[in-house]
This record gives sequence, C-alpha cells and structure tokens, in this order.
Amino acid sequence: MTTAIRKSDRRVSPVFLGIAAVTAVSGWAVWTDYAASLGVAVFLFVTGCWIVSLCLHEYAHARTALHSGDITIGAKGYLTLNPLKYTHALLSIVLPVIFVIMGGIGLPGGAVFIERGRIQGRWKHSLISAAGPLTNVLFALVCTAPFWLHALDGVPPAFRYALGFIALLQVTAAILNFLPVPGLDGYGVVEPWLSYKVRRQVEPFAPYGLLVVFVLLFFIPEVNAAFFDAIHAILRGLGVSELDSYCGRNIFSFWMSRDGFVCGAAG
Repeated sequence: MTTAIRKSDRRVSPVFLGIAAVTAVSGWAVWTDYAASLGVAVFLFVTGCWIVSLCLHEYAHARTALHSGDITIGAKGYLTLNPLKYTHALLSIVLPVIFVIMGGIGLPGGAVFIERGRIQGRWKHSLISAAGPLTNVLFALVCTAPFWLHALDGVPPAFRYALGFIALLQVTAAILNFLPVPGLDGYGVVEPWLSYKVRRQVEPFAPYGLLVVFVLLFFIPEVNAAFFDAIHAILRGLGVSELDSYCGRNIFSFWMSRDGFVCGAAG
C-alpha cells in the first residue's frame, strides 16, 4: 500500500533543512562562544531544537499512520517534515514556541490530520497516537546522553546548560502529551479501547483539553509546583540537575535576566 507514495511526497522540505541549518550554526556558536551575544545564540539553538522536535513529533504520527493503512499521508505533505504543511501550523508550531518563550515549558501542539477510517485495529490507532510523544522521549534521551553517560568533560558550560533546558522541554512535552486528556495524544492512546458511548460523551470536550492543561499549569501554583517537582525528579534520574536547566532557561531568556550570563560563564 505504501508504494502509492511518490518520492516527492517524502523528500525533506527546504523549510525543515533551513531550520536544521540555523539550529546547527547556532549550536556551533554556543559551543565555540563565537557569537557576539551568547543569549541570542542559545535562544536560536534551543528554539531551533524545539521546532525540529515538533516536526519529528508530527512526522512520527504521520509515518506510523502511513504504515498502518492511511496512504493519504504522503499527498498532504506530512512526510516532508515541513511545519507549514500541518493542518494546524499555529497549534503545532507557533503556540508551542510561544509557550517556551513565555514560560519555559514544552506544551504539546496540534496533530496532523489522519484518516482513521482507513486504519483497522485498536493497537494501530493507539500506536499512532503514542508515536509522537515517544519521539519526545527519544529526543530527551539523546539530549541527556552526555549527562547520564558522564561524558561532559570538555563540553562548554553554556552548551551544557542549553542541553539541560532542551531536555526539560522534551520531558515536559512527553509527559503532557501522554496525559489521558481529550485532545492530547495520551487520550488518543486509550480512546480506541473505550466504548462508543464514552467516546461520544467525551468528544465535545476535545478542543478544550489543551486549554484546561494550560490553565492548571499557569494559574494554579500547587499544580505547577507538583508538576515541575516530577519533571526535575526525572531529569535528575537522567543526570541533569536543576542548575543545568535553570541556567539554560536563564541564558535562553536573555531579554529578561542577566543571571543566565553568570551561569554561562560558570565552570
């Protein structure tokens, strides 16, 4: 069935390649301390990594759907990693980036449009939903590898802190996406196993799931504190200290505080 996909449907988009190039160049600038402004370099590096991870998140959904039976995925441009091809580019890319800039949290975005009627089997539907946040898990493991492998010798402090902040974003995105809240991937994992009646009752609330999560995290201090306590506990298990992610966020938010530059200069 996948033979219907044309080569052009899976050719990596120049838009994605451009984002990846900016990410690589800014990462090099952070590593070498070549940039005139460390904060700007870290901002571009972290934001670029975050957008790349969002593209891979949506690609994972699409690729899994393709192999599960939805051969319309290719024609929609989802296999090109082009963020402009998503059905909700605002929800999938723009808003998550804004949330990172405003609050330093990896809120999940919208999903690609998948024709579920073409897919048979509850396990396939669950796997399609799980594929996206599993990509965030993999991204977090890659970013934290120098920490849990104890391979930080020679890594510049600013680059280390940037990786710590990127890891925080990926862990928050993975956990939030796996919440069984209507409209999020976690609910998509369990939805195929629910009765038709329950699914019909929950369906009207799906558009508001992300909004509810946003309100709980940003306006209820107890929820925010408990959530980030859990996040930092996971990061500590991966070798990333709160200082790493804190300093990374401060350098990233260079327009708000000068503390990040003290962190960046620390050894």
